[in-house]
Amino acid sequence: MKAFNVVSSKVAPLDRANVDTDAIIAKQYLKSIYRTGFGPFLFDDWRYLDPGTLDIDPATRRVNPEFVLNQPQHQNAQILIARDNFGCGSSREHAVWALDDYGFRAVIAPSYADIFFSNCFKNGVLPVVLKTEEVDAIFKAVAADAAASFSIDLPAQEVRGPNGLLFKFQIDPLRKDKMIRGLDEIGETLQHAEKIKAYEACRRSEAPWLFN
Repeated sequence: MKAFNVVSSKVAPLDRANVDTDAIIAKQYLKSIYRTGFGPFLFDDWRYLDPGTLDIDPATRRVNPEFVLNQPQHQNAQILIARDNFGCGSSREHAVWALDDYGFRAVIAPSYADIFFSNCFKNGVLPVVLKTEEVDAIFKAVAADAAASFSIDLPAQEVRGPNGLLFKFQIDPLRKDKMIRGLDEIGETLQHAEKIKAYEACRRSEAPWLFN
């Protein structure tokens, strides 16, 4: 998992509440057994004017010029901002995989669905919770200048923007530590690799029949 310390980027504004995981990554793409390659299908129904499947090259499809991710001024943003209850709906972890594969390192919203929120931390995408009025202020700043750079400083727990915008956010200390160190659940387990090896060697000696 990629470590997260400070990310500076322009912001892509998705001015919608209750964005569910089916909108983030549509059901027909869940057939893939890989955790990569979902970026081109992020927000598929909103992003393209015709339907798609895993067998159709996204480059051959007509894009919706009205959708925010297709607008030139919002290309290459690493921060997404949205409204309340982002990531609601089904528990599919693919939603976070798609955000990550597209290039988003963080999402800012007033609230999230619980399972989506947890899945973000497992995959290195930081879900920042800010007050509604603070989210409003960021939307206004992006509307005034789409190229404005914002910084999300995880160690300081701050979102910083143009003209002195500064908002503090809260985060569970254990989750914060793992994000900064780039540790997912597997990485955290591997921190104890030597102890695990020692235990396995001991068990092999005590009960060799288990390993035959």
